[in-house]
Amino acid sequence: MKLKSVYVCSECGHETPKWFGKCPSCENYNTFVEEVVEKEKKVNYNFKKPESLKEIKSMSENRISTKIAELDRVLSGGIVEGSLILVGGDPGIGKSTLLLQICQSIGDSGKDILYVSGEESNRQIKLRAERLSITTEKLLILSETNIGIIEESIRKVNPKLVIIDSIQTMFREEIASVPGSVSQVRESTQTFMKIAKSLNISIIIVGHVTKEGALAGPKVLEHMVDTVLYFEGEKGMSYRIIRAVKNRFGSTNEIGVFEMKEKGLVEIKNPSEYMLLGRPLGVPGSSVTCNIEGTRPILTEIQALVCPTSFGMPRRMASGLDYNRVVMLMAVLEKRAGLALGTYDSYVNVAGGLKITETSIDAAVVASILSSYKNKFIDPYLMVFGEVGLTGEIRAVPMAEKRVAEAGKLGFKKCVLPKANVKSLKNIGDIEIKAVNNIVELLEFII
Repeated sequence: MKLKSVYVCSECGHETPKWFGKCPSCENYNTFVEEVVEKEKKVNYNFKKPESLKEIKSMSENRISTKIAELDRVLSGGIVEGSLILVGGDPGIGKSTLLLQICQSIGDSGKDILYVSGEESNRQIKLRAERLSITTEKLLILSETNIGIIEESIRKVNPKLVIIDSIQTMFREEIASVPGSVSQVRESTQTFMKIAKSLNISIIIVGHVTKEGALAGPKVLEHMVDTVLYFEGEKGMSYRIIRAVKNRFGSTNEIGVFEMKEKGLVEIKNPSEYMLLGRPLGVPGSSVTCNIEGTRPILTEIQALVCPTSFGMPRRMASGLDYNRVVMLMAVLEKRAGLALGTYDSYVNVAGGLKITETSIDAAVVASILSSYKNKFIDPYLMVFGEVGLTGEIRAVPMAEKRVAEAGKLGFKKCVLPKANVKSLKNIGDIEIKAVNNIVELLEFII
């Protein structure tokens, strides 16, 4: 059998017979690696009759509850039997910790779990399990990286759940490339997909991430699996967020919020209350808004600091927000509200370390900047949201009733929102509503 050498892009999986400095597909630099592949034999295939859509019987998915409410929320009710789930996140953020906690929960219900580790020995896993008080007798540990051995072990043990930590350490002997290469990762994932579907076993695989925060390996890895979960969190913060960016069995962009403690990850039942913990009252430059993560409303504090610049060029900084969006909002304030911000340094921050991409918080950013500029504080029990346009108008945002209801639960008395959203409000309780059309009306009301 003849062998041939090809170059494969480690980012997108594009194959080419010669090396390129820049990938013609994804346009990334220095991503091509050389791999040896076997020339495939010609095989004759038989015809397989397609089924009509009406003939296919619909069935509801059987789910395994992890008994961790925040995780079940992200998974739309639990782990679907026979599904392949990919979990990614920075080193040390808590992926292995959460997986062991899942083992305890599922093991308590009498289901067998096989934990396959390619990075740690059985003793190392035992030490972590003791620290996390994992005592289930249904958890089996296998320290192995050979896919052939792992596949045979899964077939003999026949567990309900298999955890692979991590996919970058797995390899097939038939492939002449090192573990973690494009071919090895792709073929290993394909093998686990076949096992999951043929034996109806749920499999969770852990993936490493690059310095940019994306999952390492070819992008096809995310396309092959049923669900992709990302672990997010700042190193200096104790909270962790699990976000579903792909889910074939439920909604995407749902999040689960946890706090990292000595005994592992603990669920945060009320993220809004947690994010506003320690919020300063009666201080200029602080406002509260509500952003939607999936279907969950979360109250967040937006802070701004505006002070005269000591240099000819004023500084602009944004933490947790899109920098260009903040600069644009400041330009709108200068043009439409007459604020002379050209000689002031401006710093905008989302308190708590959250990262928000939603435009519904524009009004709160504008309010915080004005509050700091005028050195006057905003009512601490007032919540504001709305999208700001280039002409200074405040546009409607989705799920306004959910945002107002969340503010009412935490004791807020007033809410400033776009006038176009007032018609959609029904059950809002005792909270006072102020509808505004543009930033001039907004600024006159809050200051």
